[in-house]
Amino acid sequence: RDLHYPLRRQRQMCIRDSLITFCLIVFTLPVSAVTLNDALKQTYENNLELKAERKNLEVQKEVLNISKSDFFPTLTLTGTKSFEDTNKLTNQNGTDASITNTNPMTSSVKLEQTLLDGSGRDTKYEKSKLGLNLSEAQLIKKEQEVFLKAIEAYTALILAYEKLNINQENVDLLQRQFEIDNARLSRAQITATDLAQSQSSLAGAQAGYIGAQNSIITSKLAYENIIGPINSNEKLKKIYNADVSIPSSLAEAKKTSEQKSPELIIADIEYGQSELDVKIARSDLSPTAKLSLERTYVDDLSATYDEREKDVLQATVSWPYQFGGKNKSNVNKNLQVKGMKKLLLENAYRNNTQSVTAAWSTLESSKSFLRAVQAQVKAAEIANEGISFEYESGLNRSTFDVLQSRSNLINAKINLAEAERNYLLAQYRLIKSVGLLNSEYLKLR
Repeated sequence: RDLHYPLRRQRQMCIRDSLITFCLIVFTLPVSAVTLNDALKQTYENNLELKAERKNLEVQKEVLNISKSDFFPTLTLTGTKSFEDTNKLTNQNGTDASITNTNPMTSSVKLEQTLLDGSGRDTKYEKSKLGLNLSEAQLIKKEQEVFLKAIEAYTALILAYEKLNINQENVDLLQRQFEIDNARLSRAQITATDLAQSQSSLAGAQAGYIGAQNSIITSKLAYENIIGPINSNEKLKKIYNADVSIPSSLAEAKKTSEQKSPELIIADIEYGQSELDVKIARSDLSPTAKLSLERTYVDDLSATYDEREKDVLQATVSWPYQFGGKNKSNVNKNLQVKGMKKLLLENAYRNNTQSVTAAWSTLESSKSFLRAVQAQVKAAEIANEGISFEYESGLNRSTFDVLQSRSNLINAKINLAEAERNYLLAQYRLIKSVGLLNSEYLKLR
């Protein structure tokens, strides 16, 4: 009993130091730790892809204004000034004629209104409104993609720090284990092979710690690229469940996705635009009618007349016809595009059902896997504690048994950290699949 007392004492000190380290890590966290919602707000405000997509939405608003202007009359102001210099002027009999140069100045105002264009203006305006709706859906789609990347980057950085802490704890414990085994070797309680095993495990743990440090660097770079800068003293708050509600059943998820999925909305709008393109192409075959009123004023009109003011009211009807069947082929082309968009819409519905079902299945499996890993960690902790006690008590446990149980515990803890992240990501991927991973639903605006 006295022989193993120093070993047990060292183990107790090891546990005490680990608890102190853990408390320092937990209780020295700043009160204003960065939450996932904070990171998403930062992404919403600073991400360049989202900014570009919002600019595209503003462009489509101006396109709609352009379409509106086609319904209003156009006013054209024109002004010209001519300077004449006649070098030679002869009569029919060859004698010189009198030269009188004029410098006419012409100004005009023309008001023109399209009265009939085969419903072309109406159709183009409807297409512009669909274009605005399309841009809004594309913005939501881009938000979903960027926000999911942000969540992945946020949780990846947390996981990298967790792995670093686990590896640091492992290095500290194996360092003490090596020191203990070195002391036991001097008392001939273990062999040189046992000590070599401890040294090998320590070197492996140190290599793992270096790898964890590198993972933090790459995770930080990914975080800052998607979300924005993060200070070295800022901590990220870990969560285990999504901050927003998720569908409670597969049926609810499918129903929500049919109403909110941006992919479905985009496919439906593009099909609607293809229908309008057919109408626009057919309107090109229809007659057009315009009415214009023009007032023209000319100063220094000619050698005989000085000024002239004239009003012209003009009605124009035109019916375009092109040889070679260009207009008809244009209609047929748009009909083929319409058929293609119809097929793509049907395919979008199929893909949507598959995507939602897969996301729901992943969520359920990740939940079950998390529970299994939690049980694995508890079992590994009990096994490691028992084997370590038996080893220190001289109850026929080898150094290899202790190192193997320690390795199993470390792997279980890392698996638990990864499983917790995967479960959280599965929740947000389900939210994305139903079309709710946007700034409005996440309350980021």
